[in-house]
Amino acid sequence: MDTSSPAAFVNGGLLPMHVGRKVRAVIQVTRSDAGSVMGKSTDGHQLVVKGSPPVPLTNYVEVIGVAENDNSIQAEIWTNFGDSFGMPFCSK
Repeated sequence: MDTSSPAAFVNGGLLPMHVGRKVRAVIQVTRSDAGSVMGKSTDGHQLVVKGSPPVPLTNYVEVIGVAENDNSIQAEIWTNFGDSFGMPFCSK
């Protein structure tokens, strides 16, 4: 497992190629439960982010952590990006 820096910037489509590696992703939060956040990646994939999100949690966050599988990240760092964000530009 390679968790060295820098983290690869991924969307939902790229996440499977980085399982076991450090990644960073921007997601639009759709649901937050104890210990995990569900959200939509910049290319529209549903992702699960595990860990302790910041309080309060905004609509858009960047997470840096380890890709666990094709659709989940174990987050180490969370950064609130606010309640509006130019998501279409992140997928280009």
